[in-house]
Amino acid sequence: MKNFETLVDATNDLTKRGYDANLSLEGDTIDDKSKDIHMTADDFEIDEFYRFEGQSNPSDMSIVYAISSTKYNLKGILINAYGTYADDSSSAISAKLHHNQVSTNLHGSDRPVE
Repeated sequence: MKNFETLVDATNDLTKRGYDANLSLEGDTIDDKSKDIHMTADDFEIDEFYRFEGQSNPSDMSIVYAISSTKYNLKGILINAYGTYADDSSSAISAKLHHNQVSTNLHGSDRPVE
């Protein structure tokens, strides 16, 4: 996995590599609103992820996810808060986003509670 200094650097690189859908977390789905696509946890894969802390406030954290779906033939970017401002839902989507693949790369208090 690459290392990026900023969230903008990560999203620019992913966009250049074809992750062009702007995805959003909407309860129990990840949506591409421009194409009216609503993906459940079984409809996508997390290809890459990058964690960032705010420069002025370390509790201002976010994760950039590179998401792909063969079912919907799309690649996109999802940006989600992490830590203090994280979505605390217990949905299958949240479980997948905080799966062992992601959480083992986090440290200390950043690691989600299982």
